[in-house]
Amino acid sequence: MVHAGGGGELCGHATLASAHILWETNLLSQRKPARFHTFSGLLTAMRRGDEIELDFPATPDEPAEAPEGLAEILGAAPQNFRSSRYDHLVELESEELVRNLRPDFTRLKALPVRGIMVTSRASTPGFDFVSRFFGPAVGVDEDPVTGSAHCCLGPYWSKRLERPSWSPIRPRRAAA
Repeated sequence: MVHAGGGGELCGHATLASAHILWETNLLSQRKPARFHTFSGLLTAMRRGDEIELDFPATPDEPAEAPEGLAEILGAAPQNFRSSRYDHLVELESEELVRNLRPDFTRLKALPVRGIMVTSRASTPGFDFVSRFFGPAVGVDEDPVTGSAHCCLGPYWSKRLERPSWSPIRPRRAAA
């Protein structure tokens, strides 16, 4: 995540834009993958018709104890709470709760973590899960699409949905 407060180890938008420029200016054949060696490891982009597929490293999550007062800060009770290398992961009961969340950004900013991923199983047909990312501690109250968060959310939902690691999952942004 690249943010107002400084850089980050992984930025999905920068990876996507860089790959697109390399292909569109013919600095790289559109049939070849764009490979970027970063602080996060190897990030790969591949053209799939009109779309670009990004392959990012998984960021594992672990069970953790939720910070005191988290339900009040978020305005919703966590169903599951976990922590990753950079962020906390909060699963809520429903997509509706995720969409309608109005966190207290001042109190959220005080938590000793880069950001909070809030997610639930999707009720919208065609999607597996929804998510929102809050990062007021790094100057971004809400980031609409955070590639580094999906490095954790993808494997988390693969396990929760009992999918093989290679099986695609379908996320959906749940911003209000």
